[in-house]
Amino acid sequence: MTDDAGHEPPQDHRFPCDQCGADYRFDPVKNMLVCDHCGDTRQISGGPWASANLNELDFDAAMAQNLPLTEIEETRVLKCPNCAAQVEFDPNTHAAECPFCATPVVTDTGTNRHIKPRGVLPFMLDERRAHDAMSNWLGRLWFAPGGLKDYARKGRKMQGIYVPYWTFDANTRSQYKGERGTVYYTTRTVVRDGKRVQQRVAKVRWTRASGRVARFFDDVLILASTSLPKRFTDALQPWDLAALAPYQPQFLAGFRAEAYSVTLQDGYEEARHHMARVIERDVRFDIGGDQQRVHDIATDVSDVTFKHVLLPVWLAAYKYRGQTYRFVVNGQTGRVQGERPWSAIKIAIAVVAGLLVAAAVGYVVATNQ
Repeated sequence: MTDDAGHEPPQDHRFPCDQCGADYRFDPVKNMLVCDHCGDTRQISGGPWASANLNELDFDAAMAQNLPLTEIEETRVLKCPNCAAQVEFDPNTHAAECPFCATPVVTDTGTNRHIKPRGVLPFMLDERRAHDAMSNWLGRLWFAPGGLKDYARKGRKMQGIYVPYWTFDANTRSQYKGERGTVYYTTRTVVRDGKRVQQRVAKVRWTRASGRVARFFDDVLILASTSLPKRFTDALQPWDLAALAPYQPQFLAGFRAEAYSVTLQDGYEEARHHMARVIERDVRFDIGGDQQRVHDIATDVSDVTFKHVLLPVWLAAYKYRGQTYRFVVNGQTGRVQGERPWSAIKIAIAVVAGLLVAAAVGYVVATNQ
């Protein structure tokens, strides 16, 4: 349903229970909507989703702002004054805590107009399993503060966040100029220990090389958020994008969704850098030989399409002794990343213990001489 200008109204990702009127939430274990108040369940229509073909959007049309109005939506968002994260909140929420940095904030009534998601990777891990994965990860860290470990294990519930990404498809054709290096060997006479000996020496013979390579790029994945360190989100990969489902707001019931803060243009520029690295690798393979020199690559890019997709992340942000520690869990695989906490006391004890052991070993060696 749209207004007189053709715009869709702000999206409200709340779904009243058919039985009692309370809110449904999406249950990753049951893979359906569940009412925690009365236990009623509801299937999400349109499954199975993994086999669905997600249509791409034309990149040039988006850059010219010629996308159909049905591809644009508005959502109510909160912008954190500390980390600048933009997270969707329902209209009945008036005060909350930023899930990315644990900063207390008061919501506003602002809306965010953006390109609607095309696909969503539904959560496959519930909060309990994600919390267990984080606790196990913390337990394997040497020199982590024991207090933080205990606080994280017993602390508040984790937040389920759908993090925005762009994916890009493109056809590329590249012409290159370079050189192919072929290793050959010669011998020379050298003096070693007063004797003249023959030594084998490797040299490279360079010849000019040129040619063409072509590659179709499918679903180049680019993070569209600046709320978390990129090293965290990169380390959560790989994602099984074959399991993407066509976007339905029911998947967001009970979860938050972050609005993208990396523009489509900036996302495409990062995707092009990724493509360039892959194309250079293709060129080196095409040149062949033992070594390669690449002087120039001219690439024609065509048929560029894109999708805005949401990927599932469980997030915990804890304030411990004045510092904020953030941990993220891949909501599909359970892979964990986070800020590495250190315990100065544990490190000091380890150093002292190491010195005592070294002193004991030195004493034993000295007395046995």
